Amino acid sequence: RKCSVFKMIFICRPDHISHKAIVLFFISFLVFGSYYCYDNPGPLQDVLRKKVGLSQFEFGNLYSVYSWPNVILPIVGGYLIDAVIGLRVGSVLFAGFVLLGQLIFAAGGYLELYWLMLVGRFVFGVGGESLAVGQNTYASLWFVGNSLNLVFGLTLSTARLGSTVNFWTVGVIYDYFYEIYEDVNSAIGWTLCAASILCLASFIAAVVLGVLDRRASKILERDEISQEKVQLRDIFQFPLSFWLLCTVCVLYYVTIFPFISFGQEFLVESYGLDKDTANTFIGLPYLISSFGSPIVGFIVDRVGRNLSFVSLSIVMTLTSHILFGYVHIIHPLVGIILIGIAYSTLASSLWPICALLIPSHQLGTAFGLIQSVQNLGLALIGMGVGLILDSLGYIWSETFFNICLVIALICTLIMWKLDSVNNGGYLNLSSKQREEERSLRLESKKATKSWRASVISM
Repeated sequence: RKCSVFKMIFICRPDHISHKAIVLFFISFLVFGSYYCYDNPGPLQDVLRKKVGLSQFEFGNLYSVYSWPNVILPIVGGYLIDAVIGLRVGSVLFAGFVLLGQLIFAAGGYLELYWLMLVGRFVFGVGGESLAVGQNTYASLWFVGNSLNLVFGLTLSTARLGSTVNFWTVGVIYDYFYEIYEDVNSAIGWTLCAASILCLASFIAAVVLGVLDRRASKILERDEISQEKVQLRDIFQFPLSFWLLCTVCVLYYVTIFPFISFGQEFLVESYGLDKDTANTFIGLPYLISSFGSPIVGFIVDRVGRNLSFVSLSIVMTLTSHILFGYVHIIHPLVGIILIGIAYSTLASSLWPICALLIPSHQLGTAFGLIQSVQNLGLALIGMGVGLILDSLGYIWSETFFNICLVIALICTLIMWKLDSVNNGGYLNLSSKQREEERSLRLESKKATKSWRASVISM
């Protein structure tokens, strides 16, 4: 309560750094379970392809079907968070869908029902990306100013740690259950069921985070602040730079996630690695990003220049895919590490740009829209990459990735130019310059509001 003696204890004050650290822990863990389970098929690729008998296209559908509901749902989810059910209830609801979907996926694997596995991944997808929207909105609400890049880096770090742990543990868990049951389907089912424990943990994190946020809103009187009305048609008024940001996001991520999804078999066939080594290597980008993203986020917080960092990460990723496609004499670890560093750099510098472009009361809708566009690309391109691999091979898939990255770089340069002409180069200002500009804009907004109030009173 606002007047409680506990307000005198730093850790109980929502505006104190120690309390924010606790909140950041739960914000980070909010999607740990969904990121761990999203890549569950990856370490099981050899089993699903050779023992269950799935084609590359059918295996790719386990990822594509996750993306299909998220072509629309993150926009709806973001709007619901902004204007209808609120951030707290929405996050708990979406975390529940993630847990339910993973359990259905496990049941499909146990019963050897491919269609049920697809249903499970679909339900899992209904909650997964909308939950990420909730996480981004929580982060933007609790942390503002020069700490936002670091916070986004930390949340990505925790999420990608979940993906890394998945690649390191799911194969081991499968082998454990296979020794017990000596049956492929039983081992797959119980492995996926065990993974759902982390989805349950994320669900609990959503509940706890909702309680903490509700308390903070009362103490800091957030709910008493007048909020502007949010309408779904507001997305048509978003600036062109935002749509370019969406384009860069989707074109970049389609060169990362599908590559990692199909990466185990690629490394085995193209470089002669054994399955376990390939699994370890293909999980390294997530491991690197789990440690690198907070570091890069801290650097971007201190330096600024977000668009410069985005451009650098695209060039680094382009270099790695050129190596994978055409220069096999260089050890694959070079390209893998380069992708990990580039991915950390992009994620820590690109996502905060949304908060620089869009007003805070529309952030849920904006983040949802980016997620939707990204998932449309992942759904279509995930299927397309599977078809390319089945019919043409890995060189053509790498060529496709390189084309996407070149277009992403061009879009970034256009966004850079537009921002320079229309917005004074705000997105690529140094951290100090941006803080000064933010203060000036805030003072101007207060002056305008005061002038309007005086006119009305007259």
